[in-house]
Formats: sequence, C-alpha cells, structure tokens
Amino acid sequence: MDRRDVLRLSAAAGAAGVLTLRPVVFARAEDGGRGGEEPRGEQSRTVRGHLPTGAPDFVYLPVEVPRGVREIAVSYTYDRPAVPAGTPGNALDIGIFDERGTAPGGRGFRGWSGGFRSEFAISAREATPGYLPGPVRPGTWHVVLGPYTVAPQGMEYEVTVTLRYGEPGRTPRPAYPPERAAGRGRAWYRGDCHLHTVHSDGRRTPAEVAAAAREAGLDFIATTEHNTTSGHAAWEGLWGDDLLILCGEEVTTRNGHFLALGTDPGTFVDWRYRARDDAYERYVRTVHRAGGLVVPAHPSCPFVGCQWKFGYAGADAVEVWNGPWTADDELALAAWDNLLVASCAGGRAGRGGDGGRGWIPAMGNSDAHREPQAVGAPQTVVHAAALSRPAVLEAIRAGRSWLAESSAVGLALSATGPRGEHAGIGERLRVAPDAEVAVRLEVSGVPDGTVRLMTDQGEMHAARLPSSGAGTAVWRTTASLAAYVRAEVRHPRPEGAPAELPGAMAAMTNPLWLEAR
Repeated sequence: MDRRDVLRLSAAAGAAGVLTLRPVVFARAEDGGRGGEEPRGEQSRTVRGHLPTGAPDFVYLPVEVPRGVREIAVSYTYDRPAVPAGTPGNALDIGIFDERGTAPGGRGFRGWSGGFRSEFAISAREATPGYLPGPVRPGTWHVVLGPYTVAPQGMEYEVTVTLRYGEPGRTPRPAYPPERAAGRGRAWYRGDCHLHTVHSDGRRTPAEVAAAAREAGLDFIATTEHNTTSGHAAWEGLWGDDLLILCGEEVTTRNGHFLALGTDPGTFVDWRYRARDDAYERYVRTVHRAGGLVVPAHPSCPFVGCQWKFGYAGADAVEVWNGPWTADDELALAAWDNLLVASCAGGRAGRGGDGGRGWIPAMGNSDAHREPQAVGAPQTVVHAAALSRPAVLEAIRAGRSWLAESSAVGLALSATGPRGEHAGIGERLRVAPDAEVAVRLEVSGVPDGTVRLMTDQGEMHAARLPSSGAGTAVWRTTASLAAYVRAEVRHPRPEGAPAELPGAMAAMTNPLWLEAR
C-alpha cells in the first residue's frame, strides 16, 4: 500500500475500517471537454496497488466522472499466491457507489457482485446482474473493493475503469412482484426464502429458479441476493396465481449473514459493519420499517465471516436448517432450542427469552445457488390466512410453521386439553397445571424414520415409523411437566454411525406452548 496513493484511512467508532485511495481522474473531467465539443468514444484508466494482511474491510477508489458518460465499466484482478495449509488465501470483493456518495444506508449504492464477477458495466438502459441501471451522472463515484481475506504475502490488485461516452438512453421502469397470489385462502403454504441467482453468486437465472420452485411444489419463494437489490426487478412474467415472490436481501457482513426477508421492493440494507460497530440495530430498524423480517442465516456455518456474531435481539426468526442437513444445522438446532428454554424463564412460557419480544421461530431454506443444489430442500411450511406477502410474513413471525426436506413430507402436530382445548404449531394451550394434555403427531413421507417429541427438558417420546413412512404418535403430558412441545422427524441413522448421533432431519416443527393457567 503506497502512502502516495492513499487519501484517507478511517477506522472511526461505529464504522468498519475504510481506506480511500487517490481519485482516478479522466482528461475530460479535468478540462470539461475540448472546446465545448461533445465527448465521444471511451477512455480507460488502470490502478494497481498492494494491500497487506490486516487491511481495512473496504477500500474505496474514487472515480471522477465527467459529463457525457453513457456507461461506466469496471474490471479487476488480484493475485492468489500459495499459502500454508489452513491459512486463508486472497479473496477480493467488488461493488460501486455513484455520485450520491458512500455514506451508511447506501443512498449512492449502484451494485455489488462480491467475488463472483471480474467485471461489470452500468448504463441508463441496463446493467450487469447485481448492479442497478440508471444514468451515469457526473461527480465522484467510488469503486469499492472488499478484501475478504488477505494472504500472509499481501494482495496485489489491479482495477481498470472505462468510461464510454454518448447518449445515455432511458432507464426502464422496474417491474416488481405483486404482493398477493391467488392461493387457497387460509391454508398451509410451502416456501423457500433463501435463494440465489446470477444477480449475486448463483448460476441459475430467475426463470430457472421459478421453474425449479414450481417443480418442487412451492407456493412462495424469496429473492435474497448478497448485498444487492438488483434481483427485485428480475422476475417479470415469472410470478403467477400459483407462485408468490417476495423481495429481500442476504445482508453479508463480516460477522455473519442475515436475511432481510419480504421487504418493500427496492429496499437496500447496508452490510458494511461488524458486530463491534454500533450499526446492526440501525439496519434491523430499516428492515422492519420496510415491512420485512430479520432472519439470521446459517448461524453456525464455519466459513470465514459466516458465523452469526450479532446476537438475536431484533431477530424475527432464525434459519436453523440451511440446505442438506449437516453438523452445522445440528449445532444451530441445539442453540435454537436453548433460546426456547430461555424464553420460558420466570414461568412466562415463550414470552421472555429475548428482551420481552417473545420466542424466536425456526426456518428452513435451501440457500440454493446452482445445480445440483435443490430449490425447496429444505422448505418452510406456513399456516397463513392467504398467499400474500403480509400473511406469509405474519405466519413466519408467529411461528405457525414447520420445516421439511421436500414437499413429499407431510406433518401435523397438535395438543388437546381435557375440555377440548386445542392448539397447533406456534399456538398456546392454556390448561390447569396438572390437566392431562394429549399431544398428537402425524407424519407421512419418511420411510423407517424416527419421530421425537422434544420439550424444554429434552426428548420425552420417540417412536419408529413403518416402511410406508406414514404413522401417528400420541404422548400425554401436563403443563407442569412441559412448557413446550416440538417434533423432529429423522431419517434412519447411517450404518456405522455412533449410536448417540441421530439421523439426518426429514422434518421438524416450531413449538406449541403449554401454559398453566
């Protein structure tokens, strides 16, 4: 990192570390054109530099854009030297902000592709997926580099900025998905709320994702690209009476990812902060003001920057199950169950574990990026008043939902009191402390599986399913014994696996609560 190339290094409290380089200046920005002539053709400038290990989270390269620019294009490269085993190598993300600036909140945000693309272009008419079309107005733009990991040798990088001059053209009006589909009225609806396309680091197009969702038997999906909203307007013609599409974003910070789920179309949620910064709560409020939910994603993922470090205050749900069931999900499940137990403190079942807001429901999503990752594996099945954005989000927030590996799995969990009192998943059954409660679990689609009824004390009932995969389990308890009951349906344990380890999850529920009156 050459001191002559650096303008400003900021690590102020409440903001991730930022390094600002000397600006890239084009000839026409200096002289305003030659003799008043309209600029034509294109110009390119290349910047090279070095970042040491421990570099700031973000490196801003200012670009002075003159009048008359039709398109701005950026390409970049960086070296990938060999590193010792177990040591992260170089990984460099990229994005851009326009002349409105880089201030928190993203007013000037024009796109982000992380490390998935080596080049992009923006004009009024169109933009590379991950980026937002719109006029290339004069002023100081900023290419943003994100050194995600830096090798011990440091990182050599090269950025080329090209300005193309000419008539700007018109920006098409975005077509956003409608908030409602026909649906079946009050019913159970299946959805996958964590998906990626070519608008971030996915390989599928939106059309391919929509087709896969219908094939998987889903009723709703969400577009959740990493750190960009460009996917919100990419689904025209793909929604329908049978498929609701929600807008959102996977907010990819350096201390974990969260889904801004079901937000107003076009809502951008900034990601440029860490848990130590005074920022996360601000963007929780941004999501909630935009009508969306905050859902920490794959909280126990072991990869750099993926483990959740922000705590669960403000979270509306948590993604306990992400993609095919693994040890990461087992850890997330155990942590979530601890949150349920904590919410029972003081005898206020389900009401006090997170500052009084209530318990935090679980979600399951595929996080599918490309083949052979399956859309809808897993999925969240919600009991909603309608197939609409408000109804689906309300059902997720309330925990009236269960999770399944596919639409081939069916499940129903309920509890009945001695006077006919009844409650289902996410609901509360109020009975006398010693009144007998019958808990009933019905399952289909899991041959030779194991059903488990779990409470705040742990597993209280288990049974095997027949080879047909369909069966019913009934367990009797009281509100004094169990504050909640939730169900797990597991596949048979793999041959040779330790006896103390359960099989992979096929389905699981959010709890139903038993409250002594």
